[in-house]
Amino acid sequence: MKVTRITTGSVICSLFLIMISLTSNSQDLKDFDGNIYKTAKLGVQVWTASNLNVSHFRNGDSIPEAKTPEEWANAGKNGTPAWCYYDNDPINGEKYGKLYNWYAINDSRGLAPDGWHIPANTDWTTLVKNLQGVDIAGIKLKSGSDWKHRKGTNKIGFTAIPGGCRESDGKFRDLGMIGSWWSNSVPVDVKPSDKIISFVLSDNTGQVKYLRSEKGAGLSVRCEKD
Repeated sequence: MKVTRITTGSVICSLFLIMISLTSNSQDLKDFDGNIYKTAKLGVQVWTASNLNVSHFRNGDSIPEAKTPEEWANAGKNGTPAWCYYDNDPINGEKYGKLYNWYAINDSRGLAPDGWHIPANTDWTTLVKNLQGVDIAGIKLKSGSDWKHRKGTNKIGFTAIPGGCRESDGKFRDLGMIGSWWSNSVPVDVKPSDKIISFVLSDNTGQVKYLRSEKGAGLSVRCEKD
């Protein structure tokens, strides 16, 4: 009978190869600040599975934090990038990430990490279509524990949570009640618009809604892989 001798070296080598394989297959994403994001995959789309929480653009430039209502409103009026935590509380940032105005997500320096982008309208609609449409996609995208009434199944691990929003005048609203995320598409209007389509989920329904939000508002952000 032939006996195969297993040496310590061969075991270590095998473990090393397994670790490399696991690492190479990982879809986790790291941003400029070192935050790690798990991802969710559906078809050819790969999404971050939590809200963006970075305070720098891709090139390393800092994004201004706007705490007071005046600072927030002025950023929107002047068309300059800004972010905040809900109620300016970093504890909220740990769970819900940051809220950004549209000027932050549309900045040429890039808010999304390299190899990723802020989703356009077509990216959102493709995601919803692949989850059988606006009437039921919301339930499949919602987390199973963070909503009070219509909890989700989190079917693909997207883990949508109700992080609320900030109005263009600086008021915070709807934490625990809505989740709203930016699209990076500019509407085609007869007249120039200061509003952008956003992707919205509400606590009391499983539907997906597409609403127009002012560019100076503060919404959550998800990223999609290029």
